[in-house]
Amino acid sequence: MSKTRVAIICGGKSSEHEISCVSANGVLNALDRSRFEPILIGITKSGKWLLLPEDSNFTIVSGALPVVPETGIEVSITSSGLVAGGKALAIDIAFPVLHGPYGEDGTIQGLFEMIGLKYVGSGVLASSVCMDKSYAKPIFASVGLNVAAGIVVTSSKFDLPSNLSFPVFVKPARSGSSRGTTKVKQKSELIPAVEHALNFDTKVIIEEAVAGKEIECAVLQSDGKTIASVVGQILISSKFEFYDFQAKYLDNSMELIAPADLPTGVQAQIQQAALTAFKAAGCEGLARVDFFYSGKGEIVINEINTMPGFTPTSVYPKLIEKNGISYQELITKLINTANNRVNTVTR
Repeated sequence: MSKTRVAIICGGKSSEHEISCVSANGVLNALDRSRFEPILIGITKSGKWLLLPEDSNFTIVSGALPVVPETGIEVSITSSGLVAGGKALAIDIAFPVLHGPYGEDGTIQGLFEMIGLKYVGSGVLASSVCMDKSYAKPIFASVGLNVAAGIVVTSSKFDLPSNLSFPVFVKPARSGSSRGTTKVKQKSELIPAVEHALNFDTKVIIEEAVAGKEIECAVLQSDGKTIASVVGQILISSKFEFYDFQAKYLDNSMELIAPADLPTGVQAQIQQAALTAFKAAGCEGLARVDFFYSGKGEIVINEINTMPGFTPTSVYPKLIEKNGISYQELITKLINTANNRVNTVTR
């Protein structure tokens, strides 16, 4: 039986380039080689597509993050698929392990649709909507989920509504890994925080901080079923104000408690809320749904990540593992789900 050729695509032009490389390294190392043949494709920070050696090692070494090199064999995108060095790569499935804009936001999904290439994860619209929190929040609210109070601004000239009280979070509408996000405790800090976020996006969300537990739930579509994982709680070192980029990736200070310590019945409510959000946004394949469980006992949805961090120690695979599905099995299931799916545009 011939092996399925899987293009693992990483890097990209977003601020999450390096984390994408680390995620791809995990997928590459764990892929079931008896069933799948990997083709590693890196997108450089300047946007070049390159065919990379299969033994590329994208790991964090002494705090230094890996990047896709700027030179190599260029990959061309044609109507009949991807070509490198004058030869068709004959890819069966794309696994875009891309985080943030230019990859997790519907752009590369649209490209795959245009060339008829099957791919892991959500389609164009769901990817785009979930990347832009200003569009995702009204969708979540429309199906009865609680969202934090907030406003969207496009410049540092705005009036803060009287119903918003400090502390607030200021964050780019379309960024990930908490890049550009600031926790603001008083009015004097607000404008500098908005100006900082505007370096990452033209649209910025200011929303009230929810005091409570940071809760995450993994959703997986496989074998015709959509399942929600055990619910996990994120604990971070007290030296961090919130779960920012440093805490997530460079400090090893995050601890995942799974199952989370929650009152009886709350885990099931969060799992149901995760499935509701997944369906409302039109997600497919996989997603990590992030919530707050407030001190008042409210479940508040924060966001959906349609291509969450995917290293073996990332929250998404660790939560799925609690459901008895290993990292390698998870990758196999996602590829099989993609293989069985009709591309969204042609459905």
